[in-house]
Amino acid sequence: MGNEGDILYFDPFYFKKGNASKPKYFIVLKSLGEKSLLASLPSSLNFCPTDIVDKDGCIEVPEACFNCFVFKGKSPVTTSGWCFPMDTYLYGQQIDEYEIAILKDIYPVEGLDYRIIGTLKSLLFHDMKKCFINSANVKRKFRKLLSS
Repeated sequence: MGNEGDILYFDPFYFKKGNASKPKYFIVLKSLGEKSLLASLPSSLNFCPTDIVDKDGCIEVPEACFNCFVFKGKSPVTTSGWCFPMDTYLYGQQIDEYEIAILKDIYPVEGLDYRIIGTLKSLLFHDMKKCFINSANVKRKFRKLLSS
């Protein structure tokens, strides 16, 4: 269902908490064996503090309890040169664990139910993981998993 660093695209993606389904990117941060994936659902919505302007990469504002990793739109992020169409934000507080069996049940066929867009460039993937590992705003168990 994807390897670490892969960007998957679901259309539609069915959210765990019952929010309305919609097309969604999904970045695999860590594979936890055959059981589950640690992942982030990138967003095009910018919730960065207003004094942070036009920055990419890791944004950490401890006093605001804010952590985010930003990909600039139209800037290649995968090994094949694929780009997000617009600025895209991965929020440390929104990292979550997804059971592989449930994902495979909902999205059984690659190419039909979901697509693997590509694999993040290794330095970019490393920087993103480091951003989350070093943030007090990311759940401790997720920081520990990302470090292993």
